[in-house]
Amino acid sequence: MTAPTDHAAWACQPAAVARRGFLRSSVAGSLLMPGILSQLLEGEAAAAVDPLAVKPPHFPAKAKRIIFLFMTGGVSHVDTFDPKPALTRDHGKEIKADHPEIKDRPGYEHIFLKRPQWEFAPHGQCGTEVSTLFPHVAECVDEIALIRSMHTSHSNHYNATLGMHTGSFAFSRPSIGSWMSYGLGTHNANLPGFVVIAPQQTYAGTQVYASDFLPGAHQGTLVVPGETPVANVAPRIPSPQQSRELAALAALNRRHLGDRRGDPLLETRLQSFETAFGMQMAVPEAFDLGREDEATLALYGLKRGQTSGFGWQCLVARRLVERGVRFVELIDTGSSNNWDAHGDMQTHVPLAKNVDQPIAGLLRDLKRRGMLDDTLVVWTTEFGRTPFNNTADAPGREHHPWAFSSWLAGAGVKKGIVHGATDEHGLRAVEQPVHVHDLHATILHLMGFDHEQLTFRHAGRDYRLTDVHGQVVREVLA
Repeated sequence: MTAPTDHAAWACQPAAVARRGFLRSSVAGSLLMPGILSQLLEGEAAAAVDPLAVKPPHFPAKAKRIIFLFMTGGVSHVDTFDPKPALTRDHGKEIKADHPEIKDRPGYEHIFLKRPQWEFAPHGQCGTEVSTLFPHVAECVDEIALIRSMHTSHSNHYNATLGMHTGSFAFSRPSIGSWMSYGLGTHNANLPGFVVIAPQQTYAGTQVYASDFLPGAHQGTLVVPGETPVANVAPRIPSPQQSRELAALAALNRRHLGDRRGDPLLETRLQSFETAFGMQMAVPEAFDLGREDEATLALYGLKRGQTSGFGWQCLVARRLVERGVRFVELIDTGSSNNWDAHGDMQTHVPLAKNVDQPIAGLLRDLKRRGMLDDTLVVWTTEFGRTPFNNTADAPGREHHPWAFSSWLAGAGVKKGIVHGATDEHGLRAVEQPVHVHDLHATILHLMGFDHEQLTFRHAGRDYRLTDVHGQVVREVLA
């Protein structure tokens, strides 16, 4: 744990804005830059600090932005990115394992190895093996650093999902996207610094993009695919009139906040007005895919006019990071089904088909635009699936925290490599194991942060994304 410090001591201090100047800019129509109300001080020479102002990282960063691809439900590593010939060879063999998902569970007194259900083959110049579930991503392996030795601290969806997003497996903590927004600010004051695009909530609900004890300005903004991805964003009154009304409201809010300084809920509420005002101008353009050519739409597997699907999510993510959004998370929930294949591994087929081409299209699109050099793409799930079941011919697999696969691509990442390994049956991460805390430390490093120093003072101690754990996985760094 680091010594107690002022949580903003490392950041550049933005210039103060005098009250008179603030009012003058409001009347002129440049009202409500994000955060300008959140820290207003009393007095004629009142100062304001913008919590979303651009801040420098601890050291020069390889990555400027992140697209975080979360496959919710637990993707089977032994059926996708971690080939296990021995698992096929030993199919039906009884094994012993003190596994959290089967301990004292009726019907699991005996467990048997279960072979992979899809074939693997080497791809690219690097020869990384990928299964037939991901034919498009397989064509991109020369851009990817594949981590086959991931492991996590919980076998429950809620806890493992919470841990992957916040570093905490039991309690609410700020999301990784909120930490990025807090640490770096945003390049576009008219768009949120942290956006989550998901058809519906995943496990752990809003906690996966909550700011918790960080200032509310850093919480994620949820976008739901559809004809109106961001509701009520279009202004209903003429812009000059709206500006005058908001200027008056700003004066009242400033007085109200002055009597209640330090109230995080009030500050967050005021911040929401400011962000919404900027989004009225920026959101319609950012989400207008009508300006994309046919070749780009085809890259993502999209039809013109389509407003849903993972391809839409990926293309919108590219447009958002292109416009200055620091952190965009895509969650692939689209129906009652996800990767939680207890009953039948064949449910992986439509799920993989849904995301495979769009993810490959995103990597190719970023590369051809020169954006992959400074954009970090992260693909992960919350845990893997067991290489065994209570019968060898059971159609599904159970939750498996001991081993799973994740991958990185883009800024600062070594291309075309495989890091770490599981044992011959994919049961445990045995070579160069990477915990979720290590993955977080590595992501922060690529964004220019020492994960032990990016802290926030709360309830008498300094908190960080990696808690008191985490080592940067330097072997995956270029």
